[in-house]
Amino acid sequence: MQDQIRRILVSHGKMSVDAMSVDSSVDLYELGLTSHASVNVMLALEDEFDIEFPDTDLKKSTFATVDSLAAVVGRLVPA
Repeated sequence: MQDQIRRILVSHGKMSVDAMSVDSSVDLYELGLTSHASVNVMLALEDEFDIEFPDTDLKKSTFATVDSLAAVVGRLVPA
């Protein structure tokens, strides 16, 4: 799942570094992720995993790290 998330970050995150090579706990906003890009990441994740982010997860901390994204997506993906 983290590899899929990282590929989406590469395609939609518009960060200054390659998301495939960063530590999963590094703050993505410090690497150049913007709030606008995080919306694109969210939409791509919803398409990729066939999920919908609830309003309670639409906050900066959800998109701050690969780990936090994986935790939320993992919770939303049907078993």
